[in-house]
Formats: sequence, structure tokens, C-alpha cells
Amino acid sequence: MKKTLTLCSLLLLSSSQVLAEDAPAKSGTTLITSPLSTWQMNVTPVDFAQSLDNKLVFVLGNDSKVHIYSSADGVEQGSVPVAKETVAIDIAPRGEMLFLVDSNKNYTALDISFAQDIDTAGSPFLGKEGAPISLVVFSDFQCPFCSKVQPLLDEILKKNPDKLKIVFKHLPLQMHKQAKPAALASIAAHEQGKFWQMHDALFAVSKQLTKENIEKAAKDIGLDMEKFQKDLASPSVQAKLKKDMVDAGKAGVGGTPTLFINGRQVKGRGANVLQEMIDQELAPKK
Repeated sequence: MKKTLTLCSLLLLSSSQVLAEDAPAKSGTTLITSPLSTWQMNVTPVDFAQSLDNKLVFVLGNDSKVHIYSSADGVEQGSVPVAKETVAIDIAPRGEMLFLVDSNKNYTALDISFAQDIDTAGSPFLGKEGAPISLVVFSDFQCPFCSKVQPLLDEILKKNPDKLKIVFKHLPLQMHKQAKPAALASIAAHEQGKFWQMHDALFAVSKQLTKENIEKAAKDIGLDMEKFQKDLASPSVQAKLKKDMVDAGKAGVGGTPTLFINGRQVKGRGANVLQEMIDQELAPKK
């Protein structure tokens, strides 16, 4: 996929170029603007929309495609072919849906999703290592919803034992003060080959997640406590947590639990939603 197209008609004036001649400012004030970003593309725009978080710009081009760009640098993320009669577009707040209107009085709503390249090397997983389907879950041990998703994952793994690998990635949210210590504790447990035992023990006390309960969980699952304490403070364990959080940011994850199936974000819940996406990934590609 080519990602070097640039925008031809988006131009922000510098502060020295802006004079409020047509709409004078109030007496004693001066209108000043500063360009935040300027980039170009090689397609003539017909209409455009920008996501509420200012991360994506959707441009309807005269080539009957909607081009999707990163607003920060103008790098094209992909394009969507549309009917040549399309005259206007709009999007859902985060760009998860694209709305089209054409000159034949037709309205169309399209689901938009990007397949994210999420690095799972070294992350704990359940299922078959070489499985064709990878389900990645970004989770937080203090999140009340994250503990409830595990039975669903167990169910879907049981239905697809040879086709599915479930990978755990950390995203301790700032609002949960004990989530980061718990994440580090689980990574330290992973160093002793007992991540999933620690995972279950931490979620079992997620409503009373304290330093004492985290340490008790480590003892209860039989960890070498001297090594555990040493690993908790080690730069390598800290780096592994930081990497997961960076990977979450790259994938656009802002909350937990967030699930991806082969890089595609899961937008619903329930075993039927997950199974449908798995079946789509397993279906022969046309």
C-alpha cells in the first residue's frame, strides 16, 4: 500500500499573512493564527472530514476514492473506492464509519477498520503458537470489564483450539493506581513461567488490588519471592511493560479491554462476534 500521497489544497496561512480585513476584529485586538501542519497530495479534493481526535483526515478525491491520511504528517493510511457520483462525505467521531452521499440521492454508511501490525513477540499467550488467528487483548488488572472478558476468551479458544492464539498485552490505565504494579508483577511472574497463574490470581482480587494482595498472589502461586522482588525492579521488566503501552498507542488503543483479531479491532462483544471475525479470516481470500 502506497503511503506517500500528499494533499494539494490544504494550506494554512502564517501569522504574518493573516489580516482580518473581511471580518475586522474587535477594537484593540489582533487575529493571529499559527499553522499546525501543512502537507500536499496528488489528488484534487472534492470534500473532506477530520476525525474528532484530529488523528485522521478523510478526503474525497476526484478519482472516486476516499483517501485516508494521518493528519500529523499526511501519510496515506489507505483509500476506499466509492461511486463516481459521490459528492459529499462525513465520518463518525473517530473515523470508524464513513458516510457517503451521491448525486443520485443515495446515502451509504461504511464500516472502516485498519489492520494493525501489533508486535506480540515474547508476550504470554494461550493456544497454539503457530495458529493462523491471533487474538490480541490489551488489558488492565484493575479494570472491572477486563476480568469479565476472560471467560469469553476461554470459550472462543475452546471452539477454535487449533486455529487460535490469544495474546495478552498490558495497558494499565492512569486512573487505576494499582494497575501498573499489578502489570509489573505479572511480567515478573512470566519470568518464572507463571504468567497465567498470576493473571488469574490478580483478576481474582481486582476489586481489592493492593500491594499486599499482589505480593500474596505471588506467594500463593509459588513464585520464588527473592527472584520476584528482584525482577520487579529490573529494567528489563519495566521495558517490557513500556513496550506494550507504546504498542497500544501505535494501535490507537485508548481503553481496556481492547481486542484485535489478526490486527483488526473487535468492535462488538460476544462469542458470535469473535467467531464471525475468525471465520472471515479463515475464509479463502478472493
